[in-house]
Amino acid sequence: MGAGACGGRPLAGAASYGLLALLLVVSAPLGLQAAEPGDGCGHFVTYQDSGTMTSKNYPGTYPNHTVCEKTISVPKGKRLILRLGDLDIESQTCASDYLLFTSSSHQYGPYCGSMTVPKELLLNTSEVTVRFESGSHISGRGFLLTYASSDHPDLITCLERANHYMKTEYSKFCPAGCRDIAGDISGNVVDGYRDTSLLCKAAIHAGIIADELGGQISVHQRKGLSRYEGILANGVLSRDGSLSDKRFLFTSNGCTRSLSLEPDRQIRASSSWQWVNETGGQVHWSPGQARLQDQGPSWASADSSKNHKQREWLEIDLGEKKKITGIRTAGSTQSNFNFYVKSFVMSFKNNNSKWRTYKGIVNNGEKVFQGNSNFRDPVRNNFIPPIVARYVRVVPQTWHQRIALKVELIGCQITQGNDSMVWRKTSSDTVGSTKGEDETISEGIPSEEIPKGINVTTVALPLALLALLVAGMGLFAALRKRKKKGSPYGSAKAQKTDYQQPLMIGTGTVTRKGSTFRPMDTEAGEAGPSAEAGSHYDRPLPAGRHEYALPLTNPEPEYATPIVERHLARAHTFSAQSGYRVPGLRPAHKHSLSSGSFSPAAGAGAMSAGYQMPQSPAPADPGYDKPKASSCVTADRADANYQKPQLHPTTGDAYSTPRDCLRPLNQTAMTALL
Repeated sequence: MGAGACGGRPLAGAASYGLLALLLVVSAPLGLQAAEPGDGCGHFVTYQDSGTMTSKNYPGTYPNHTVCEKTISVPKGKRLILRLGDLDIESQTCASDYLLFTSSSHQYGPYCGSMTVPKELLLNTSEVTVRFESGSHISGRGFLLTYASSDHPDLITCLERANHYMKTEYSKFCPAGCRDIAGDISGNVVDGYRDTSLLCKAAIHAGIIADELGGQISVHQRKGLSRYEGILANGVLSRDGSLSDKRFLFTSNGCTRSLSLEPDRQIRASSSWQWVNETGGQVHWSPGQARLQDQGPSWASADSSKNHKQREWLEIDLGEKKKITGIRTAGSTQSNFNFYVKSFVMSFKNNNSKWRTYKGIVNNGEKVFQGNSNFRDPVRNNFIPPIVARYVRVVPQTWHQRIALKVELIGCQITQGNDSMVWRKTSSDTVGSTKGEDETISEGIPSEEIPKGINVTTVALPLALLALLVAGMGLFAALRKRKKKGSPYGSAKAQKTDYQQPLMIGTGTVTRKGSTFRPMDTEAGEAGPSAEAGSHYDRPLPAGRHEYALPLTNPEPEYATPIVERHLARAHTFSAQSGYRVPGLRPAHKHSLSSGSFSPAAGAGAMSAGYQMPQSPAPADPGYDKPKASSCVTADRADANYQKPQLHPTTGDAYSTPRDCLRPLNQTAMTALL
C-alpha cells in the first residue's frame, strides 16, 4: 500500500505536466487569433464621403494584443481629411502600441503616448489604411477618428461641443456615425440644447441629419435656460439639464409643423380592442382615438398575442399628397394599461399605387424605427429623406403586452421644388441656407402628377403689379401738372412760405417770394393795378382765415423791422436823417379781435392797390396810417411806402403796428449786420 502510494507520485506529476502542455497548446491559437487584423476595431460607420472609427471599447480601455486595420476612402479625385478627436495610447515608444496611417505613397505616424499629434491631416490621396496595434498595457482609451472628403473643410469630430465655439452663428459638417459615440446631450429641438451637449449627436436627435449619412448643420447660440427637458428622438436619448449660460438651436428647413388629422374620416386600423368594464359598459380603443393631442386612451389592436397571424397597422389618410418629415408616437397614455409599441416600420402610397415600405439609405433594406420605452412619453422619429404621399401606415414590429399607439405626423404642404424624395444638403457658405445639391434617394413622383411648364401665376402677378405701378405714376404726374397749371396760388412750396420775412441785401433790394412785406425797390408807378393784382399779396384767402399771424399780447411789434440799404436810384426820396420809413401808431384807435371792428377800406386808391385797411374812427381817413407829428420822414412821401395789411372783412386785427420812428443804423453797423 505504501509502495502504491509512492508510485503514484510520478504519475500525478506527469499528469500535471501534460495538463499544462495541453493548456499551452489550446491557448496558442487563441493568442494568434487575438492579433488578427480587425479584432481591435470598435465603432465603425462609413458613408460615401465621411465616416467615424474608434478602437475597441472606446472610451474604455482598449484590449491587449489586438490589431485594428481598416481602409477608408472618399470618391476619386477628392482629397481625404482626417481629424483625430481623441488619442490615448499608453506606449511612449510606439514599439507595440501605436496608430499609423499609410497611403500608396506616404506614411503618417506612428503616433502614441504623449507625443504631439496633429488634430487634422489633409492627405494628397483619396484612400488610406488605418492600423492600430496594441501590446501589453494597463490603461488607455485608444483613439477616435473622423474623416471626410475635401468638399467638407469644416469637418468636426463627434466629440465637439457647442461651448467650444464663441461665435453666435456658425456652420459645421458632421460625419456619419456620431449617434452611438459616448457623450450626453440635454434639451430638445423646440427649446434648444444645453451648450455642453455634443453638436453632432444633438443634430441627429433634432432630425437635422441622419446618423448613417452625416451632413451640414447650422447652429445659433442663444441665452441659456433654467431647465432643459430631455426626450427620446431618432434613437438618441436626451437627458434633462440644469441652468446654463448659453444654449443652441439648429436651422431647419421649416417643414416641421403638425399635420392636422380628422379622427372619424382620416384614421383607420386593421383591428381594434373592445372590452366590458366593471359597470358593464363597452370600452372601445378605436382608431379615432389615435391622435396624440387627444386626451384619453389610445388605439389598441384586438390581438394581444406576440405571434400575430397578420401584421397590425394604423392607417392615416392625409386627404392629399403631402411632405412628411417625421412622426411622434406614444403608448396607451393610461397608467393602468402599460401598453406601447417598441419598434415599427413605415409604409406609404399615393392614389392608385401599391404600398411601399420606407427603406434605409445605406443598406436599402426595411428601416426599423425605435419606438417607445414606456406608455407615457412621446418619441419622435424623422424621415430623412422625407416621405411624399397621401396614405401612410404605421406597422408595429415589437410591443409591450399589447399594441397601443397614438401618433402625430410632422410635415408640410407640397410646394414646387419639394415634391420629390430628396436629401437636401445645406450649403456650407451661408448659415441657415438650404440651397445645395439634391441627391436622389428613391424614385420620384410619377411624371403625370407633376405640373410642368411655366407657372402662369408666377409670371402674371409681377406683370400686374408693374402695370399698376406705371399707371399710378402716370396719374400722379398728370395731377401734379394740372395742379401747377390751374392753381392761382403757386406751388405748395410757395404757399408754405407765404409768411416768411423778406430778404433784402445790398443796394439792389432782393425780396423773397411769399414775404409779408411789400417790396420797397419798386416805384409806385411801376406797380400798377394789373401787376399788383397778379402778385402773391392779393391772393384770396379761405373763409374764416386771415393772411397774417394773430397779434401778440404785448404792444411790441410782431414782425422784425427790415434792414434796407437805400437804392442808388431812389436816394433823393429819403432824408439824410432817416434811411427808411416806418408806419407810426395811431393813438386814437385801439383794435380788438373780439369786437370785429375791421371792415373793408373805402377808396379807389385802396382798391386799386389791392390792400385791405383796418377801420378808422375818422371817416376821411385815406386808407393809410399817417405818421405822428414828430415823424422822422417828410410829409410828401408819407403815403407811398407804408405797409398795408391785407385783411379779410370778417376777421379781427391781424398784426401789431411797428414801432414809431426807429433811427437808421450808420454805414458801419449796416456792414457788420450784413
